[in-house]
Amino acid sequence: MEFRLPLGDWADTVVDFLTDVLGPLFAGISALFRGLYEGVDWVLATPPFFVVIVVIAALGVYLRGWVFGAGTAVGLLVVAGVDQWANAMDTLALVIVAAGIAVLISIPLGILAARNRTASAVIKPVLDFMQTMPAFVYLIPALILFRVGVVPGIVATIIFAMAPGVRLTELGIRGVDREIVEAGSAFGSTPGRILRQIQLPLAAPSIFAGINQVIMLSLSMVVIAGMVGAGGLGRDIVQALSRVDVGLGFEAGLSVVILAIILDRLTAALSTPRTHRLLPASHPAPDPATQTTSDRHVNA
Repeated sequence: MEFRLPLGDWADTVVDFLTDVLGPLFAGISALFRGLYEGVDWVLATPPFFVVIVVIAALGVYLRGWVFGAGTAVGLLVVAGVDQWANAMDTLALVIVAAGIAVLISIPLGILAARNRTASAVIKPVLDFMQTMPAFVYLIPALILFRVGVVPGIVATIIFAMAPGVRLTELGIRGVDREIVEAGSAFGSTPGRILRQIQLPLAAPSIFAGINQVIMLSLSMVVIAGMVGAGGLGRDIVQALSRVDVGLGFEAGLSVVILAIILDRLTAALSTPRTHRLLPASHPAPDPATQTTSDRHVNA
């Protein structure tokens, strides 16, 4: 076939241009991301492992009760018992930094998309592209721009994980009852106040679901991060794959699963009022709309 679109050549040209012109900017971003990662990793890795386990288990007790707190402690003890604690803390630090940056980017973009249909029409195809592009492809420009280390893994994780945060933030805000928004406008509230005091609180469950998905997708990228020299559990998984080491792969993979379950349950609990979380399943939270006046006085 004689005709061929030079898309690859164009991509090379863009990356070369960015490297030559914006080199200092990417060096600054690399230093910022590396500094954030090293700071979080120092906080997690410096204390004795049992101190970190107690803190995380106590958080689990506060958010989900004693059963989950005990399960969290047992799971983290398993991670320490298979000698993967240091790697797990490196991975957790990477997830915290990458997911935190992804959330800081995705929520404002979701708000913009919800309030501006033109912005939504532009953002949605970009998100589709980001989600469907194989994650390994992101590593090529990331390695060129940020070199080998933890930073390319963070960058690839941010790009891969931020889409659910944008989509669910937009969905939550658009799902707020229009009559409530109109009532706020009728009482003279500014668009900013309506957003802060009406739309965001009512859209909070959807936004927290998006944050949960961002964290889960970030954790799923640990293998990618390990392939570019980020260390952590991903490094051991890559080594196990190259050596066909079933034992090492199982231990590192199990540690990833334990971290994923803990993070998933903790972040999911944040979107539920604490009084509702601690109610037994057989005694669901009362619905104020179905209560009589006397019922409300009794519950009060």
